[in-house]
Amino acid sequence: MQFGFIKTACATPSIRVADCTYNAQQTVAVVQNAAQQGVEVLCLPELGLTGYTCEDLFLQPVLLNGALNALQMVLEQTKQLSVLFAVGLPLVVHGKLFNCAAVVQGGKILGVVPKTYLPNYNEFYEARRFTAAPQETTTITLLGQRVPFGTKLLFCHPADAACKIAVEICEDLWAPLPPSTHHAMAGATLVLNLSASDEIVGKAQYRRNLIAGQSARLLCGYLYADAGQGESTTDLVFAGHNIICENGTLLAQSELFQDGMAITEVDVQRLAAERTKNTSFALQNAAEYTCIEMQPTQVQWQSVRPVEPNPFVPAVDAERANRCEAILEMQAQGLKKRMEHTHASKAVIGISGGLDSTLALLVVSRAFILMGKPLSDIVAVTMPCFGTTKRTRSNAEKLCDALGVSLQQVNIADTVRSNFKDIGQQESCLDVTYENTQARVRTLVLMNLANRLGGLVIGTGDLSELALGWATYNGDHMSMYAVNASVPKTLVRHIVATVAEESEADLKEVLQDILDTPVSPELLPAQENGEIAQQTEEIVGPYELHDFFLYYAVRWGFAPDKIFWLAQQAFANRYDNRVLLKWLRNFYKRFFAQQFKRSCLPDGPKVGTVSLSPRGDWRMPSDACATLWLQQVEQLEQQFL
Repeated sequence: MQFGFIKTACATPSIRVADCTYNAQQTVAVVQNAAQQGVEVLCLPELGLTGYTCEDLFLQPVLLNGALNALQMVLEQTKQLSVLFAVGLPLVVHGKLFNCAAVVQGGKILGVVPKTYLPNYNEFYEARRFTAAPQETTTITLLGQRVPFGTKLLFCHPADAACKIAVEICEDLWAPLPPSTHHAMAGATLVLNLSASDEIVGKAQYRRNLIAGQSARLLCGYLYADAGQGESTTDLVFAGHNIICENGTLLAQSELFQDGMAITEVDVQRLAAERTKNTSFALQNAAEYTCIEMQPTQVQWQSVRPVEPNPFVPAVDAERANRCEAILEMQAQGLKKRMEHTHASKAVIGISGGLDSTLALLVVSRAFILMGKPLSDIVAVTMPCFGTTKRTRSNAEKLCDALGVSLQQVNIADTVRSNFKDIGQQESCLDVTYENTQARVRTLVLMNLANRLGGLVIGTGDLSELALGWATYNGDHMSMYAVNASVPKTLVRHIVATVAEESEADLKEVLQDILDTPVSPELLPAQENGEIAQQTEEIVGPYELHDFFLYYAVRWGFAPDKIFWLAQQAFANRYDNRVLLKWLRNFYKRFFAQQFKRSCLPDGPKVGTVSLSPRGDWRMPSDACATLWLQQVEQLEQQFL
C-alpha cells in the first residue's frame, strides 16, 4: 500500500467446465500474473475452480473432491506470493453444500464466505443444489487448516486500519439488502464479489450502474469478477465483465468476451475519510464480525490509476461543457433569487477585463434574462488607476458593448491620491498600501453607486483567490453577493471558454482575448511597453497547482505528503519536485494565514464539492497554526531536494 492506495484487480481465468485441474492451473497463472503487476488484492469469479455451469454435477462427489484438490494445488503454487485473492468453489460443510469464496494468501486459507442469496428463477436454479449461508460464523477444517466459515468476516490490513476487506457472491448484490451493506456498516472499505452473471442485451450497463451505485451508497471500493467464455453455453453466454468502482466512480473494467483483467488502485484512506465526515454513515454490528489479519504485502508497484491534474475540470469535452453550463445556471439562479428577494432594481459590478469579472458579468446577464429584466439595468463600472492597461480597459468596454449592459467609467486616481495624502503614503512607494488602497477605493465606489441606484454589488472573486487570501480585505474581498465564490480559477477559465464557443462573433472575439490575457490585479504601474507588470501566478504560484492542492487538502483532508505524491503523478512531465514543494509550502502558509478573510465572506452559491463558506462548508479558526503541515513539507524537502 502507498498512501492508502491498494492495488486491486478482478480477473477471469480461462476454464473448462468440470475440469478442476485445468481450472486450478489457469487460476494459478492469473494469480501469478497479478502478483507480477504488484496486485495486492485480487477477485476471481464465482465457482471458478469447477465452472459455474456444472448444474447437477455439483451433487457428484467426484466434482466436489476435484474442487478440493484444485484448491490444494492453488495453495501450494501460490504460497510464495503475498497477493490476497478470493477464489470460488463448492464446499460441503456440516452435510450441506455451499457456494463459497475461499480467501487465500501466502498458501493459507484466511476464511471461507458462503453465498447468502441463492437465485431460483429463470435460468438460475442454485437453490436446487446449494444451501444459503448460515447466520452464525463457525470454524471448519479445510485441507488441514482451521478456518472461519461465515459471511461476517473482515480481512484486515495490519498496517492500515482503513483497509478492511469483505466478500459477497453474485446474487447477494442483487438482493434488496445485500450483505455488503452490513459489511460496510461493520467497517469494510473494500468489497469483493465473485460472480457469474450471464450476458444479455443491456445487462452490461445495468451491471455497471448497480456496482457503481452500491459503491457510492456504501462509500467503499467494489471489486466485481465475472465468469467468462469458458462456461457452458447450453443456455447462457458469459462475458467476463470485470468491474472496479470506488464511491460511485467506475475506475476500471475489462472488455466483454475477452476474459481479461481490470486493474487499478483503490484509495481506502480516502474512503475512510469520507465516512468520517458523513454523519449518516455509522458503524453497526462490528462486534458480530470476525477480524482476520491479512499479511502486509511486500510489493512495489507503479500506479496505473490516472491522477487528473485538474480535479475540478472534467477531462472529457462533453462532460466539461455540461458542467460549465450547470454551474452557470446555478450561479444565475442563486443571483436571481437574491435580486428578487431584495427588490434590487440594478446590479452593479466592477469590470476589469479579467477572467473573474467577465464570468461574473456573464452570470449577471443570464440572471437578468431569467428575471425578464433589461440588460441595461446591469451597471458595469470600469475604474482605471495606476496599473490599468489599454488591453484590459478595451476588453472591458467591448465586453459590455457585446452583452448590451450599461457601462460607467470612474477614474479613481484622484481619490486614491487624496487618501494617500490623508494617511501619509508616498505614491512612489509601491508597497501593499499602494495596492490595497486602490482595491478598497474601487469597492467604495461600487458600494456607494449601488446605494444611489438601488442595486446590489456583485462580487467577482473566485474560490482559488479565497483559498490563498489573494484579495484585499474589505476591498475586492467584499460584495453584496459573490457569484464566483465557489468556482476555482481553473474552472473559471473553462466556463468562459465554453460561453465563447457558443457566442456570436463580437462576444466570442473579446472573450477569447480575455482568456489570453495574463491574470493580474493590475495594482502596479504597467511596463514601459504598456503590458501588464504584475502577473498573479508569478507571485502566488500556478493556479492549476493551487487548485490541485486545495481539492485534496479540503475535499479529502489529505496530508501534505500524500498530496505531494499525487502531484508527482499528475504533473510528472510539467513540474519537478522543487517547484511542487515550493508552491505546496506557499499554499499551506497562505491558506492558514489568510483564514481571517474567509471568516467574514459575503453570501454566494455553492456549486461544487469544495467551498470555503464560513457558514457551513469550511469552519476554521483564524488563529490556527500551520506548523504541523509545514513540518511535513519540510520533511519532504529534506527527502527530495
